[in-house]
Amino acid sequence: MTQTGPFQRVNTVSAPLKGSFPLDHEGACKYEMLKYMCCLHEKNQQNTECRELAKQYFSCRMEKGLMEKDEWHKLGYGDKKE
Repeated sequence: MTQTGPFQRVNTVSAPLKGSFPLDHEGACKYEMLKYMCCLHEKNQQNTECRELAKQYFSCRMEKGLMEKDEWHKLGYGDKKE
């Protein structure tokens, strides 16, 4: 039986699969993010209807160095030709 308390050692947490990425504190991709969020709201949270806007948002983040550049099929956008 394990005990919990203020001196209990915390289990280590593993990093996300894609690693951490910086938040957009400067608002470099705020416009793309807002377009995507508005689309989600208008389409009742059906993200498949807003895939192109999500792709534009990821593209902006990659261009501004807010996330590592990666191939589209690894990000789940390999089903359509660019």
